[in-house]
Amino acid sequence: MPSLLKPSEIVARLSEHVIGQEAAKKTLAVAIYAHFRRQAASTVDSVELTKSNILLIGPTGTGKTLLCETLARILELPFVTADATSLAQTQFVGDEIEAILHRLLDRADGDIERAQRGIVFIDEIDKLKAIGGPARATSGESVQHALLKIMEGAPVRLRDGRHIDTTQILFICGGAFVGLEQILDRTHGFGFIGAAGGDDQQILERLNARIKPTDLLEFGLIPEFAGRLPIVSRLHDLTQEMLMRIMTEPKNAIARQFAAMLRADGVELRIAPEVFRQIADLAIEYKAGARSLRGIFEEMMCDVLYALPDNPAIRRVTIRSLFAPPEMATDS
Repeated sequence: MPSLLKPSEIVARLSEHVIGQEAAKKTLAVAIYAHFRRQAASTVDSVELTKSNILLIGPTGTGKTLLCETLARILELPFVTADATSLAQTQFVGDEIEAILHRLLDRADGDIERAQRGIVFIDEIDKLKAIGGPARATSGESVQHALLKIMEGAPVRLRDGRHIDTTQILFICGGAFVGLEQILDRTHGFGFIGAAGGDDQQILERLNARIKPTDLLEFGLIPEFAGRLPIVSRLHDLTQEMLMRIMTEPKNAIARQFAAMLRADGVELRIAPEVFRQIADLAIEYKAGARSLRGIFEEMMCDVLYALPDNPAIRRVTIRSLFAPPEMATDS
């Protein structure tokens, strides 16, 4: 890992790749900074410093996985993702959990010390809610219990005989938590912290809006599991403006990718701002957030990529509307 970045530097690096979600970036940056400060000094004045895992709550396509992937890339740490739904669909959840740690070790090129400082992102953790209903291969509550040990920190023996200690592995869980808003509306309707003279209203609003452990328990997380995720951050639906920026501003934005692809063949790609607005509106209609942007963009570029190899004289492609054929010109 490079020299420890300050939280503000982590946020700045994240912002090069992730549009919006400023509160979540700040929360992640501070949590990561504190996490590696703890690693550097496991005890201070005889006080043992324990890690704090993270829970990211937000609708699908709002950037939870992208934030974690980008964070791991910035910090040069091994990173793996896992799907809580898959864990709940197997009869051998212990084997699946071990497989996650095996993949983390693979990402660290077999370096156990490096793997033990990695990041594990478990998505769709809300699908493990403890509820009644038809029995599944493994109940969500059982999977929560199975994850407790590695999330808190323990040596795990792998099938090849090696041991990996999860004490310093950072676990980030994510989920849409559909229905949590109704719980918040009900539970946050009373018991608010009141303002007194000299109190900072922004701090009070943040505290009052905070998701409490009791909210997670009512949703369906067991107390022990919710307790392993002390840091909770919420991601919000992406607006039209944010979706438009996602397509154009990040270093690897999809518009930049296609422009570079065509530029390599001597073709200039021009896309009118209205096109990005139309794509963003469709993505909002699909209710899949940023995940649907690439599919729409790829479909828009299909005719262009089909025609260019047969017409090497084309030097400029202009797209003025998502609903009109692209204009191709041979002059530069």
